[in-house]
Amino acid sequence: MIDHYIAIDWGSTNLRAWWYQDGECVDHRSSAAGITQLQGDNPAVVFARLTSGWPVQDVPVMMAGMVGSNVGWKNAPYLPCPTQLSDIAGHLTEVAPGLSIIPGISVQREDNLNVMRGEETQLIGAQHLAPAALYIMPGTHCKWVQADGQQLLDFRTVMTGEFHHLLLTSSLIGAGLPEQRENEHVYQRGMEYGLSTTTPLAALFETRAAYLLGNLAREDVGEFLSGLMIGHEVASMIDHWQPQQHRPITLVASPALANRYQRALTALGYSTQILQGDCAFQAGIRSIVNAMAN
Repeated sequence: MIDHYIAIDWGSTNLRAWWYQDGECVDHRSSAAGITQLQGDNPAVVFARLTSGWPVQDVPVMMAGMVGSNVGWKNAPYLPCPTQLSDIAGHLTEVAPGLSIIPGISVQREDNLNVMRGEETQLIGAQHLAPAALYIMPGTHCKWVQADGQQLLDFRTVMTGEFHHLLLTSSLIGAGLPEQRENEHVYQRGMEYGLSTTTPLAALFETRAAYLLGNLAREDVGEFLSGLMIGHEVASMIDHWQPQQHRPITLVASPALANRYQRALTALGYSTQILQGDCAFQAGIRSIVNAMAN
């Protein structure tokens, strides 16, 4: 077992690192220098700056996320789905001695073209901490992942988070709106509509009409849209995956975001368990590092 290592989650917009000694995290650092936010620096310079003073020459360094993309530090090939989660540790891409990138996962079929980077590491951790047949990983691009305990069988991506942001910042729906506020009752109202609608694109324009006609406060448009979009996402993806209702679904996300999906799933009769994304990621890195020692 390897108890000394460095774990790095390097995404598009953020960079986070953890230094472990004797299996315990002794330091944690973060930066806004995601792969798309390097501001002229190359990844090697950003890495050296972030890990200054850490024993990067003496311990394994595991990196996951967009750092392994075609715009990252070094392209780490995708493993084809279905794939054994235990096999991921055997397909690392070495950047330098002791410094490795974890591969992403891809699906390439006529009915589904998909990729993930970073979530595969969370899934390795989640299978140990909160096993399930269906995992939901909310975020900018929400992943719905089917697994059987040993294999990642299939997954799909839903762009709910990014689409919500674009509607509020770059569309007619969000034009001229004041600062938005949290309102769980409005979220519930939008969610119930989203769960039942078969015409989500039409429902989006109805959101604009609702505040123009005085049926929705202008400060609550974001919450209504969130409910509408998450509700429809959950309803359509549950219809696609058809999970068994007696088995809990694992949500890998922050509690606040996971709660939004949990409410929609509960309304459809499904039980859930919530796992913090960082906990899943760190457990996944630990599993990969230990697999290297065997």
